[in-house]
Amino acid sequence: MKHVHWQEDLALLSRLRLFQNVAASNLERLLKEFRACDLEASEVVLSPFNRNQYLYLVLSGRLKVYLGSLDNSPVSTVEPGECAGEISFIDNDHPSAYVVASEPTTALRLHRQSLESLFQQSPQVMRNLLELLCDRVRQGNRIILDTEQNAKIDTLTGLFNRRWMEHLYQRESTRCAFNEQPLSMLMLDVDHFKAYNDCHGHLAGDYALCLVAHTLRNQLRPKDSMARYGGEEFVILLPEMASGEARAIGERLRSSLELIPSFYSPLGVLPGVTVSIGLSEMHHPDSLQGMISRADLALYQAKQDGRNRLNG
Repeated sequence: MKHVHWQEDLALLSRLRLFQNVAASNLERLLKEFRACDLEASEVVLSPFNRNQYLYLVLSGRLKVYLGSLDNSPVSTVEPGECAGEISFIDNDHPSAYVVASEPTTALRLHRQSLESLFQQSPQVMRNLLELLCDRVRQGNRIILDTEQNAKIDTLTGLFNRRWMEHLYQRESTRCAFNEQPLSMLMLDVDHFKAYNDCHGHLAGDYALCLVAHTLRNQLRPKDSMARYGGEEFVILLPEMASGEARAIGERLRSSLELIPSFYSPLGVLPGVTVSIGLSEMHHPDSLQGMISRADLALYQAKQDGRNRLNG
């Protein structure tokens, strides 16, 4: 980071959000507290390992914000006219993210020793900074929601993933046990999936998995949960349903795929697939692994009996 001379441009600064509605006379005095600096591309401006003393106002260039590690994808970009470091600047603590110059960048920076005099000279700057802080908190909340969504959804099929199925089972098994209701599970495996990939390619296999997910999910009740449990394995939780009714549901799902001999995909027309299904019912007290184990044994038997069938 190199300190540089910067020709003050009051007209430009007055349009920036931090200085909006600040009187020109106040703005001139405030600028005496700021120092201009040039940042090289890839230069780390803020790090969770170092306490931050500065507020950065980007004049040109861009900064990227990374959570957790610099190896992760950036979660946001600080554009010209925007600020960086405002939270740790206020609370004098370690930043919660890495901030890195993605290109040569010029910024004005303010040391937190000037914070009190800054607010005394211009309460409007304090209000503007509080608005920026609120925006940062809202942005953080959106990132958390997006992260949670990604953590529970399988990106290929749009179904829940294995990790989230554990959460769903805990919730549904507790609820069903409390209400003295049954809970059934279907475990599905796409028949001859390795041969399908070998013959048509892995991308075709991906489209076949999406076909399974879309076809079956649309036949389930809102209270049911379907997850991609492994490569070509799926698990369906059927709360408040005993094994007899679950068996009928499983047969209907199996048959619905059997009736699709081919389907359209971006690769062209591809052959359909069938599934083998294992069924288990919760025995209270029961763990997810217990139900999975019994459903898996039933699934194995379905495969041994010729595939494209339900056992359990």
